[in-house]
Amino acid sequence: MSPPVTPPISVVQRLTGLHWREQRPVVLVGMGHGATHWLIGTFYLLLPFIARELELSYTQAGLLVSAVHISAFSTNLFSGLLVDVTGRRVPILVASLCIGALSLGGFGMANGVWGLLPLVVLIGVTNNLWHPAAISYLSRRFPEQRGYALSIHALGANSGDALAPLAIGAALVWLSWPQAAMTAAIPTLLIALVLFTALPRTTSSDPATDTSTSTATSTTEAQNKGGGEGMSMAAYWRGLANLVRDRAVLSLCLVAALRTMAQAGLLAFLPLYLTNDLGAGPLLLGLALASMQAAGVIAAPIAGAWSDRIGRRPIVLAGLSASTVVIAGLVAVGHTGTFIVGISVLGFVLFAVRPVIHSWMMDLTPPNLAGSATSLMFGSQALLATLAPIIGGIIADKWGLPAVFYFLAGGLLAANLALVLLPLGPKSKV
Repeated sequence: MSPPVTPPISVVQRLTGLHWREQRPVVLVGMGHGATHWLIGTFYLLLPFIARELELSYTQAGLLVSAVHISAFSTNLFSGLLVDVTGRRVPILVASLCIGALSLGGFGMANGVWGLLPLVVLIGVTNNLWHPAAISYLSRRFPEQRGYALSIHALGANSGDALAPLAIGAALVWLSWPQAAMTAAIPTLLIALVLFTALPRTTSSDPATDTSTSTATSTTEAQNKGGGEGMSMAAYWRGLANLVRDRAVLSLCLVAALRTMAQAGLLAFLPLYLTNDLGAGPLLLGLALASMQAAGVIAAPIAGAWSDRIGRRPIVLAGLSASTVVIAGLVAVGHTGTFIVGISVLGFVLFAVRPVIHSWMMDLTPPNLAGSATSLMFGSQALLATLAPIIGGIIADKWGLPAVFYFLAGGLLAANLALVLLPLGPKSKV
């Protein structure tokens, strides 16, 4: 009798210890994250056509963009509480996608800028209602593969950012912008339906406790097995008070905010520098920004899975240090092609750090406060991301665009220094 054939072990399985069947929740939540970025990417692409047809001024168009950031920041004030107190992570994920999809679909029926404004606000709500539920869900379900799981979550974001401009840009060749908005809402609603029916409710890593049905009975059973994982308001406020007094948590929030500030500044000023200082045309400009995002897609899973093995601190320190050097060095490059190569390298090291920082925050946080810790971190990120374009614009007007890159590199250098304040933990050292 011949011995049983052992199926080959994939690279991912060897690296993470997870069989591909066990990764279904990771893939599903990553798809959902991609859908949230698909929504915001669609909005940005439609904005010029909306402004032209509705005869919006630049100030009115800017108001719509600001509304996204302000509502996203404001959502952090309650989204973490909602996730941690109710424990209903999967319903919150589904509701988040439905809110954003229905808002985008309603664009065509909006009457002027004041009709669009509440819909845009709801799209901003979608993004930061999603993160506390998704990150805490994956963190609790895959505690030993947390870095890998959250890197796939980040990969979904990069994929949504890349697909939306391509798909909606092509759709606008045949459709009006209201029709394109309604069409773009459909994939998000379909993904919400998939999550509702197929995503296990429980955050237990034991498949025996999974439940994917949506009946009231199964939801109650999921809560009893850990799917609800709620807490009282009194316990929540006590835990939150301890969280905001934790030096490690606050230091990591600062690191995450400074990294995001650099990313926001780059997205705002890289196109201007390429166009105005290096004379790049639309094709090269698109290639440069696409190469930065593509490098992030490749880097995130590698960095996340590697951080599960060797610790968070070495990956974050290496990524931020390399990003600091690359940003500072970009202004010395006068050749457009070389500059684009530099942007690709920057995208690889800068985007690689993002899921590792998120994983590190989950390592530092009690599981029942993971949603609030995520809100605290994303609130800090949103604050500095809002300030970066304003400060960068002032610097550019006074000293020129190259000075902005030195400012952003200085922010990353400060992030490196903030890492010194973080205590060594089981996941933060080699």
